[in-house]
Amino acid sequence: MYDDLCLYIDGEFIKGGGRREQDVLNPADGSVIGKLPHASRDDLDRALTAAQRAFESWRKTSPLERSKILRRAGELLRERAAAIGRNIVLDQGKPLAEATAEAMSCAEHAEWHAEEGRRIYGRVIPPRQPNVRQLVLREPIGVCVAFTPWNFPASQAIRKIGAALGSGCTLVLKGPEDSPSAVVALARVFHDAGLPAGCLNIVWGVPHEVSDYLIRSPIVRKVSFTGSVPVGKQLAALAAQHMKRSTMELGGHSPVIVFDDAEVERAADLLQAFKFRNAGQVCVSPTRFYLHEKIYDRFMARFLDKTRAMKVGSGLEEGTRMGPLANTRRLPAMQSFVEDANARGGRIELGGERLSDKGNFFAPTIVTELPDDSLLMTAEPFGPIAPFVRFKEFDEVVRRANSLPFGLASYVFTTSTKNATAISNALEAGMVNINHFGMALAETPFGGIKDSGWGSEGGVETFDGYLNTKFVTQLD
Repeated sequence: MYDDLCLYIDGEFIKGGGRREQDVLNPADGSVIGKLPHASRDDLDRALTAAQRAFESWRKTSPLERSKILRRAGELLRERAAAIGRNIVLDQGKPLAEATAEAMSCAEHAEWHAEEGRRIYGRVIPPRQPNVRQLVLREPIGVCVAFTPWNFPASQAIRKIGAALGSGCTLVLKGPEDSPSAVVALARVFHDAGLPAGCLNIVWGVPHEVSDYLIRSPIVRKVSFTGSVPVGKQLAALAAQHMKRSTMELGGHSPVIVFDDAEVERAADLLQAFKFRNAGQVCVSPTRFYLHEKIYDRFMARFLDKTRAMKVGSGLEEGTRMGPLANTRRLPAMQSFVEDANARGGRIELGGERLSDKGNFFAPTIVTELPDDSLLMTAEPFGPIAPFVRFKEFDEVVRRANSLPFGLASYVFTTSTKNATAISNALEAGMVNINHFGMALAETPFGGIKDSGWGSEGGVETFDGYLNTKFVTQLD
């Protein structure tokens, strides 16, 4: 059975009461699987008030006690991962193995924040006079609001929850209305782990209405958002208008560079699997493939063979490698990329069309021979479409890879240490992966530069946006 959906405010699970409700759809067949209650204005005010009240005590709670609750949440997440994963398949669409792995990764994030939150240290600065004491303190910033996306509903939410709670802040979180079950499950996990009422509050509603109201509230001191560049810029501007700290993890258009000295077949196998993960609906999905002309044909042959053999279907079906797109609105978006590619002289080597009238299935699509100024090479597809082009020289491919305003993730395949060092220095990206995919671990920072945002989630850097720095100088 699909999860029972609700708000979570001040330690209470809430639904009904005449609130507006939204249908939640299964992207594999379009069926209605749940009803999601929207928060009223009174609900939002109650969530903010509860978070402010809880902050006064949570900030003073021992880091050991906060750690204990986060560790218990990690244990519960491991116990419930299978059920959480199944519900993610139902409302988001990804294959069951991917969904369950996402739920399991949340346990790692909870446990890592539990331990690292105990190590938020200040420092002593040696004074210029013997009777002066100089201290730097790190203090929780206050009530935070967070807005999380539909493509990874569990893992994106747990990053913000862990960082806020681990640093001593409290949180009002608006998750994705299209795939809400994982966020409700996280609320239940932390409730059952013993988190005090008001420390975590979950609300739903019309996105721009909720975000505008919460960010403008004088109670809120920090904003965290993961989503598209246009929406991120709007929220960042609103936060800046009210002098509120923000962390923005926005879209990308990740370049892939495969040099002529790469292990070509291994690179093709890894990239093919990673490209079509979650049907390409991944902010760090490889989306612009630059292949050295000497290995272009070998790489393409391997990548095409792997893609043809990939099973597309419901995420609950045995052997499914790629599920449907999460939202019906993504189908015409994919078609627009294909139409532009055809108009710009591109070759559709595979796919390029909707697979069925039932569900949001779009064929894995491979496009070649595109100019660099085509839509697919300049705009993030956020779907199962991969463009491939050739390059000749190092400086040329660096220039082309860095030509867009995005700077989130990048990928390089080479056996040359010289190439690896030079390209990692040259790429304008917040994350550079060389010969593997090593991002999004709890202990490593995740974030971008340029239009892809600012700030990091994960790693010790995750707490920076949730802490104030206070300098204390005392003369005896």
